[in-house]
Amino acid sequence: MKKIEAIIRPERLPAVKAALEEIGYPGMTLSEVKGHGKEAGQTQQWRGQKYELEFLPKTKLEIVAIDDDAPKIVSAIVRTARTGEPGDGKIFVMPVEGAVRIRTGDRDINAI
Repeated sequence: MKKIEAIIRPERLPAVKAALEEIGYPGMTLSEVKGHGKEAGQTQQWRGQKYELEFLPKTKLEIVAIDDDAPKIVSAIVRTARTGEPGDGKIFVMPVEGAVRIRTGDRDINAI
């Protein structure tokens, strides 16, 4: 099993969600997070005053999938989350040793 963590722009979430549903992966965990990469924040203006927005709002998706499905999930996220501008985000793929569905006690692949 693989865990896929994707940090994307919040406004790209509807397109990413639709693409994942289309390939059969509607389940995900979603978190609203803040951070920055190389773009290191933005300068914005409000009521004539400039201020520095150091940590930008992002959306973090977490999906656990079988090994064979991980590449198509990553491809769907990249295809729909990309704008071509700095700040599009990152995807991390890591191994998962096990999973347990609390309600039934199902384990590993049966739990996802």
